[in-house]
Amino acid sequence: MKMKKLLFVFAGIVFLVFATHPSVACAEEYTLDDLFRIGLASSEKIKLSEENLTIARLGKNKALSVLIPTFSAYSGYTRYTENKTSDSGSSIQPDGSSSWGLRMDQSLSLSGREFTALDIAGETIEKSRSDLLQVREDYLLSLSGAFYDMLKAQKALEIAEANLARLTKYREAAQTRLRVGEATKTALLRAEGELSGARSDRIKAVNALESARSALARIVGIDRAFSLKEERHETYVPSLERLQEAAMTRRPELRGLETLKKIADKQVRYAKGSYWPNLSLAAVYARADQDPPPSNLNRESIYGTLNLNFPFYEGGLRKAEVRESEAKQRQAELSYADAVKSIRVEVENAYLDFATQQGIITFLRDQLAYAGDNYNAVAKQYEFGLANSIDVIDANNLLLSAQRQLADATYSAELSLLKLKRASGTLLEKVAEGDTGRANGEGAVSPFGK
Repeated sequence: MKMKKLLFVFAGIVFLVFATHPSVACAEEYTLDDLFRIGLASSEKIKLSEENLTIARLGKNKALSVLIPTFSAYSGYTRYTENKTSDSGSSIQPDGSSSWGLRMDQSLSLSGREFTALDIAGETIEKSRSDLLQVREDYLLSLSGAFYDMLKAQKALEIAEANLARLTKYREAAQTRLRVGEATKTALLRAEGELSGARSDRIKAVNALESARSALARIVGIDRAFSLKEERHETYVPSLERLQEAAMTRRPELRGLETLKKIADKQVRYAKGSYWPNLSLAAVYARADQDPPPSNLNRESIYGTLNLNFPFYEGGLRKAEVRESEAKQRQAELSYADAVKSIRVEVENAYLDFATQQGIITFLRDQLAYAGDNYNAVAKQYEFGLANSIDVIDANNLLLSAQRQLADATYSAELSLLKLKRASGTLLEKVAEGDTGRANGEGAVSPFGK
């Protein structure tokens, strides 16, 4: 009977927890890959960049429209106040006249500037694709930082709660020793002070976790009722030289600058094309009518026109445009050369940071093991009067510091690997599918594959 009552009470408590905290019952659990896929589909920054790609495609349609003849129709009607005739009886001014017709017009430069503009529009689309990939990779790296910030905050809360439990046990031991006369009031007050500090640290950890949760939910665009699932995998990291070579072919910034160089070259050719004449063609079908109609009225006509326009002098505008385009061409080449050097250094820094994080984790694990054994030994000694309160606090602080350092190093190592992939231009391969994968890697083998 007593057992049934306890089960009933436990069931009631569980019901109240889920009723008052529905997020506990329906919280979604996400891995980093899950958040990547959700974020790529819902991020406003990525959608803004996608609209830039749409605008670039429409720009190509506009450039193509110049190569297609324009068709137009016109009509007009004129009503006069009176009909006038000459002395011979012929009509000078009719009561009314009307005209209408169809036109086809086409204007081209003999240099083929219009085709150059079409090529530039096509290259602009490729530049927008590269910019979109860059925005995606930057977004994924930002999301990864928020993801690991929340994991760090969760771990910090676990450490704070463990520290609170240890100091609570220490305070109880100090009270026991004070009652039996083996410790002074000062030792108990020291324990109470340390325990209050641990409670304060726990409150800070709780608020830091909620702040990190809110930041991650904002970046991804999901509800705050979620939890994170860690997935750690052993990852092969190639040599620095391979990573730098991969960055030269995969980084969207470099590919965008390469496209920008092509655009600048064609802009020079387009500007020089202004020195060539323009050819205009037109084909017209025209109808006319008058009331009363004269005897010599031409009611219908079909004709074509051919005009050649060659501006000899326009105040130096063409020369300035050519020199401006050549300056932009030099800028594009310099930007590309500077980006190559910067990206090589960026890859090297990311590689060294990853190696550093991996190297210190082993020693921090050893430090944590030693700190844990040391605290357990000192705590036992304190219970039997072989250690004082300062020894316990020092051992606890050493253990707390080791736990925090190891947690930070572990998650920093995970994030540094993603930064290394971003630096080498392979971060999108973590979630790349379909067009995204082809646009980023173009079928090349990832340097991170064994």
